[in-house]
Amino acid sequence: MYQYSLIWFINLYQYSISKSTKSDVVSERINNIIEHFTLCIYNNVCRSLFEKDKLLFSLLLTVGILQGKGQVNDEVWRFLLTGGVALDNPYPNPASEWLSDKSWSEIVRASKLPNLDEFFIHVRESISKWKDLYDSAKPHDEQLPDHWDSLMGLERMVVIRCFRPDKLVPAVQDFIELNMGQAYIEPPTFDLAGSYNDSNCCSPLIFVLSPGSDPTAVLLKFADDLDMGGSKLQTISLGQGQGPIAAKMIDKAIADGTWVVLQNCHLATSWMPSLERICEETIIPDNTHPSFRLWLTSYPSDKFPVSILQNGLKMTNEPPKGIRANLLRSYLSDPISDPDFFYSSKKQAIWQKLLFGLTFFHALVQERRNFGPLGWNIPYEFNESDLRISVRQIQMFLDEYVDVPLEALTYLTGECNYGGRVTDDKDRRLLLSLLSTFYSWELLEQDCYYLSEGDEYFKEHIICFTFFQIYVNYIRSLPICTDPSVFGLHSNADITKDNQETNQLLDGILLTLPRQSGGGGKSPQEVVEELSEDILTKLPQDFDIQLVMELYPVVYEESMNTVLRQEIIRFNRLTEVVRESLINICKALKGQIVMSSELEDVFNSMLVGKVPGMWAAKSYPSLKPLGSYVADLLSRLQFLQDWINEGPPTVFWISGFYFTQSFLTGVSQNFARKYTIPIDYIGFEFEVTKEETHMEEKPKDGAYIKGLFMEGARWDRENMVIGESLPKILFDCLPIIKLKPGEMDKFLHEKIYVCPVYKTSARRGTLSTTGHSTNYVLSIELPSDKPQKHWINRGVACLCQLDD
Repeated sequence: MYQYSLIWFINLYQYSISKSTKSDVVSERINNIIEHFTLCIYNNVCRSLFEKDKLLFSLLLTVGILQGKGQVNDEVWRFLLTGGVALDNPYPNPASEWLSDKSWSEIVRASKLPNLDEFFIHVRESISKWKDLYDSAKPHDEQLPDHWDSLMGLERMVVIRCFRPDKLVPAVQDFIELNMGQAYIEPPTFDLAGSYNDSNCCSPLIFVLSPGSDPTAVLLKFADDLDMGGSKLQTISLGQGQGPIAAKMIDKAIADGTWVVLQNCHLATSWMPSLERICEETIIPDNTHPSFRLWLTSYPSDKFPVSILQNGLKMTNEPPKGIRANLLRSYLSDPISDPDFFYSSKKQAIWQKLLFGLTFFHALVQERRNFGPLGWNIPYEFNESDLRISVRQIQMFLDEYVDVPLEALTYLTGECNYGGRVTDDKDRRLLLSLLSTFYSWELLEQDCYYLSEGDEYFKEHIICFTFFQIYVNYIRSLPICTDPSVFGLHSNADITKDNQETNQLLDGILLTLPRQSGGGGKSPQEVVEELSEDILTKLPQDFDIQLVMELYPVVYEESMNTVLRQEIIRFNRLTEVVRESLINICKALKGQIVMSSELEDVFNSMLVGKVPGMWAAKSYPSLKPLGSYVADLLSRLQFLQDWINEGPPTVFWISGFYFTQSFLTGVSQNFARKYTIPIDYIGFEFEVTKEETHMEEKPKDGAYIKGLFMEGARWDRENMVIGESLPKILFDCLPIIKLKPGEMDKFLHEKIYVCPVYKTSARRGTLSTTGHSTNYVLSIELPSDKPQKHWINRGVACLCQLDD
């Protein structure tokens, strides 16, 4: 939807020449035009961008201008975005207890950049000084140790990226403010009147919609203010068969000088070419009344006509960010804002408590999306209509029943209105857990009920106010920034959220960049060729399937032999694609074969350190960058090679399997066949051991596994239960776990948390043809001294691999 035409650009340029400050000194006049035009471009483009892309545009604009002045080193800029590409790091990490291996290898790679020579040597020798930067709450504002404090601009941001990537976004804002000024980090607010004033009768005004935003009410009010309401405004929601009706409306309005609003253009893709034709041929200055306006609303869609996007005036109006803004919007919009509705319940005290609880829950489920997979496995689009129907149901049920039918309300709100959107069973469990805080007897019976963990800074409780305005004033007094504990999350969740923002910004910029330019003064071709040869030398030969079949034949008593064979076949398929594509890319770079589109994709991916799509199609799920992916692949191949050479390991590295479920089935099958129990009756119990890496001998039944990382909590090794995460430590390695197969109906399930295990941190997967999810593996029961709800709200899960 981000399409702009050259004509639009030239019009803005001419506008800037006429509106900017005049001067007789030529250089001064040129500066005035440039300043006015730059800000004009920024404001006009920002009006039509989503919030998440406004900073991205600002940074691209800043770097583009500095590049024009020759003040940006391309190598440093590319490093800031990708962290460099390399496979192994010969220097040991000097502070592995707090500095991650990923950060350390980035520090080593950054030392090859101009102005950062010998950077890693200084870090190694003055590790305590750098730890102060790492521990700081605002590392982007801190002084850098010793002579490194003279670093400016992109180089300074590279240092922040290495130590604290979660604070790169504020560092970027500081960089933009320093080079361009405050105006470029404060996007203009939504201004319908301003957009209207910039428009004319022949350019459509387009609302680009986002989940939870509906500009219709704002538009209708604006029309009334301009005396264009009532019969002068025709609206129609597009869909099947609505096109011809809309065309007639436009024809009539062009002559009468009235307004037409076409809603949801993305639902009428087949009629879009007709709309394009109308805009080009019918709505022309000669036969259009000057008061006529065509308003369009559409979600982003690749079927929306480009010419309308380029010539129209685009606007976005997103729902408010933050719990406070969300609550305020709920209370100030229909039906809650209507006094007749607000004061109409027969049970005022209970009604107002439940109403506040529900609006808080509504804000909570929307805001949890900002925490990525820690918030929801799949980001759902809950909207105002979910809230509206739930509010009306509360009122209806309170008036019609003598006692409060809390169970019925919980079912309707949690399973139907909101739950109807939820497709993932772990998300449904979370939704009901969050709702139970608000739809509870404690809330109805206690005078002062805390909605979130008792953190001094945000003590959210429900007081039964009698007047609507007191609620609104109370909401306005809440903090703008919300502590993660309000969502039931650990304070570390803020780091996860900030990391996600950083990744979103950097990935967005990489998508917009031209493909050329390598690093280290080498051409892109040399970089990719060196990398390809490096990977090829490390990649072992394919496994000999015939040999494995002889050593580990299919036998009734040992299902693991079959598991090993299947794994080897799958890994051979993957390494074949990797090897072939690397050999071919080297040949294509030398001009010996033609560079196909697939090979070009491999080339471009390797240049920015991403796993090529060609490999990913044949690979196990992984979100790692190229260097870590290759290292991880080599470890998996080594794990299988050791198994072939030395026999089945005493402890299985569960993360090393391509298809983890086959291993679990193998363990169950061995047990079922040994004791002749139907496999359908068999499940696993889980015993977390005290050993971290290896066991002396195999268990009599079942298997030992290692290689799981816990996110959202940690394993408390003293008390042998799940415990709260330590500050700044997002993941905790679990010790060896014993899988104990047994008959499911004999398991106790007491004082445990049912913890889902996923292959990657994305958590969402699709159901594959095998009937298994592509990401969810199984749920393990871990001992807990807290109620299950606590860990569900924390979003606690185990992962087989991390992202770097």
